[in-house]
Amino acid sequence: MRFWDSSAIVSVLLEEAPEADELRRLLLEEESRPVVAATTEIECVSAIARREREGRLDPAEVEALLVQLDLLASVWAEVPIGPAVRRLARRLLRVHPLRAADALQLASCLALTPDAGPPLAFVSLDDLLNLAARREGLVVVGGR
Repeated sequence: MRFWDSSAIVSVLLEEAPEADELRRLLLEEESRPVVAATTEIECVSAIARREREGRLDPAEVEALLVQLDLLASVWAEVPIGPAVRRLARRLLRVHPLRAADALQLASCLALTPDAGPPLAFVSLDDLLNLAARREGLVVVGGR
């Protein structure tokens, strides 16, 4: 099972990063449903809308991307932002230089990580977030 940060989902949708093809392949070959934070869909829409405002995407491209996002969202499993995730996010913000949204992403993944057994794979292209994920004992896929 892999937990997908919004940066990886955005990369798959927009095909901007060199890793986009590899991430798309990973996403398509998932044996189980991809797992994401409850905030992921809105973070992805934010990234798409920002590119539209900057003139990097036209309205037709945006609509096509939103349809793709809806298709992905129909198959992924979301981790709700409940008390346990919020507690983890609060701790992460005190020990890692993360933004609130990134702390929620990482906390959502950590909330699913079993105490025993192999760590969950964390798929992200955010280098700072990846560093924090590694320090928390996760296996990171993508980025540095």
